[in-house]
Amino acid sequence: MELRLGPLLRYVDETRATVWVETDGPAEVEVLGHRARTWSVHGHHYALVRIEGLAPDSITPYEVTLDGSTAWPPADNSYGPSVIRTPRADGTFRLTFGSCRRSAPFDPQGFKEFGPDALVALAERMAAGDGELPDAVLLLGDQVYADDPSDAVLQRLHDKHGGRQGSEVADEIGNFEEYTWLYDDSWTTPAVRWLFSTVPLCMLLDDHDLRDDWNTSMTWRRWATAQPWWRDRVVGAYASYWVYQHLGNLSPEQLDRDSTYHAMLSIEDDDERAAYLDRFAWTADEDPASCRWSFYRDFGDASRGVRLVAVDSRCSRHLEPDERAMVDAHEWEWVRRHTVEATRPIHHLLLASTLPFLLAPGLHHLEGWDEAISSGAWGPRSARIGEKVRQGMDLEHWASFRKSLDDVTSLLAELVSGEDPPVSILMLSGDVHCSYLAEAWLTDVPHPGTAIRQLTMSPFRNPVPRYIRWANHLLGTRLMTALLHKLARMAGVRDVAAEWRLAHGPWFGNGAMTVTLSGEDWTVDVDHAELRGDRQMLERTLTYGRLDSSSTRLTS
Repeated sequence: MELRLGPLLRYVDETRATVWVETDGPAEVEVLGHRARTWSVHGHHYALVRIEGLAPDSITPYEVTLDGSTAWPPADNSYGPSVIRTPRADGTFRLTFGSCRRSAPFDPQGFKEFGPDALVALAERMAAGDGELPDAVLLLGDQVYADDPSDAVLQRLHDKHGGRQGSEVADEIGNFEEYTWLYDDSWTTPAVRWLFSTVPLCMLLDDHDLRDDWNTSMTWRRWATAQPWWRDRVVGAYASYWVYQHLGNLSPEQLDRDSTYHAMLSIEDDDERAAYLDRFAWTADEDPASCRWSFYRDFGDASRGVRLVAVDSRCSRHLEPDERAMVDAHEWEWVRRHTVEATRPIHHLLLASTLPFLLAPGLHHLEGWDEAISSGAWGPRSARIGEKVRQGMDLEHWASFRKSLDDVTSLLAELVSGEDPPVSILMLSGDVHCSYLAEAWLTDVPHPGTAIRQLTMSPFRNPVPRYIRWANHLLGTRLMTALLHKLARMAGVRDVAAEWRLAHGPWFGNGAMTVTLSGEDWTVDVDHAELRGDRQMLERTLTYGRLDSSSTRLTS
């Protein structure tokens, strides 16, 4: 008996943790004396081991056994033991985040096309004991690419289907089984596998987890749902996401309340269990209110802690052109409940979305203009043009769902106006294949005690076409920003109740950002992956934040 994937360290608090595994057959999985039986769907076997009784502020090495035999760590492990580290007594918390990781070989051609892998470089840094370790890693979407799989997965698809000649999805993932190939391909890299075994993981899905432009508009959705391949694709996407990514986002209390997890543990027949999960996945797409992919986690002291609120900005959209919303009313009520209505004080708020809330100002105005004309501001013909531009240029961020962006600024205003406002509100995002830090301030509410920043990091590993770099530089010019702002106003677009500027960036290399929060202080480290000989390394690009009310740029 062997591990097929994992272990993945998922939830960790002062005394508890969860560890996820996929095995190659039915087994009893044991970690630190805690056991769980595997359950299966579609011929694959999984377990989530719940661990209790950990010492606060401790580092505990662990192994994984299957039916009493050691399955982890592997005999050829060169990275050191896998450990569970409970939160630090001093309240310091470090979160590393980013998005968009393509699977590709680590050979000269792979490095030439895709560059070094920031997650591999992070693992190498940790194994070498170079710098402080993150307390968690947040993966902000496109963990797998169902619409653009690696050459290795493509070969498996061709071997299975003969290339699906004539189909527009001939080279794409089609069902649950094929989704498992993506995770095998992406999560078995030795360095990444060790990293995931020793740093708690949080995950959100984005469009490439299903297909590019997923739910960008009602026009796109009507087209996609009419395709003969849609049902198997969307069921495979949601079901596999629930198993491989979402399940581990949940705390032990949330697991106890999760009806789908209860069904996986209680249904005895394998086929019935798989059918249940498939029905859940189909309903999740048909009725977004039937489930929730957003989640939150609290870190640190209850009186002056950190809250991560990770908002699903892909699955719960409302797409009617005259009332577009990035998240529907049901989902937004949940966001409010865990921010402005939270019963626990929030000293630092990490508000995460796979898609940036705040874009470069020029792109922001372009998306506002496009949403307006796509909704009919300049008539039916312009609406059709606007829809083509929306899909062709991926104009689907919060700026193109203006009602929702207004909701965000109103939420921020309520937070900073409270009796005990957060010291910082750091908005964490990925998606856009470039990285930047934006400084923001609300125009209607003073907030001298609360820093508001947009932190965007993308990609972990993905080539950035030259035209994206050119477009970013063009849209970042003052002239283009002014022209697009005027164009948006001509289409009836109102300004949002906030202003911002890109303080640093954009950068276009593979990398990762790390946020460090401690007491009243917060800092952001920007690292980019470099190839030194055959070693993938992270090099510091910027350290920025509130330690002494200053920002320090270390390298360019």
